[in-house]
Amino acid sequence: MNTIMRKSVLGIAGLAVAGGLAAGPLNHDTGTPVETTPAAVAVQADKPAVDKSTLIPHGVQGQQSRIELSDEQIANTKAIIAATKKAGMDERAAVVAIATALQESKLENLGHLGDRNDHDSQGLFQQRPSSGWGTVEQITDPEYSTLAFLKGLKQVDGWQDMPLTKAAQTVQVSAYPFHYAQWEQQAADLVAEHWNS
Repeated sequence: MNTIMRKSVLGIAGLAVAGGLAAGPLNHDTGTPVETTPAAVAVQADKPAVDKSTLIPHGVQGQQSRIELSDEQIANTKAIIAATKKAGMDERAAVVAIATALQESKLENLGHLGDRNDHDSQGLFQQRPSSGWGTVEQITDPEYSTLAFLKGLKQVDGWQDMPLTKAAQTVQVSAYPFHYAQWEQQAADLVAEHWNS
């Protein structure tokens, strides 16, 4: 593509984005527009892509659910990813953690909910102080609660080779063990989007 044509295309894309239009290429994993300004393209080129085959190595199980996330939920997603990296674990561990938090709290850092609480469960993973997960202050800290979840996951022999719902259930011991599976695709999409951001 010659330089004049390239500048025209980038200029049109920049105007469309500035004008609030969803013009330009779409991220086919998320259906969102890809930012096409020269600066954004340069930043995206510097980030290595996540190998998506490692995110869902066994395929998803059952019908998948998806919710739209608020800024707070995205921040909690990023906190889970950062804690996963801090724990020295890989993208698959982040997928398991995020899917678990989607099921347990919809990625909201829940405090005490009164009569709606499952006993004394709180935080992103609905961990219980009375079950030894930590203090209320600790389990409502996204980094601490994620590291606690991942510590439990590390103790599950062969978790990497298990379906997500079985790995999550082994750590969480939920009354609804198969509900984690429905969040695997959204969790994988979130890890693919935010692992290198």
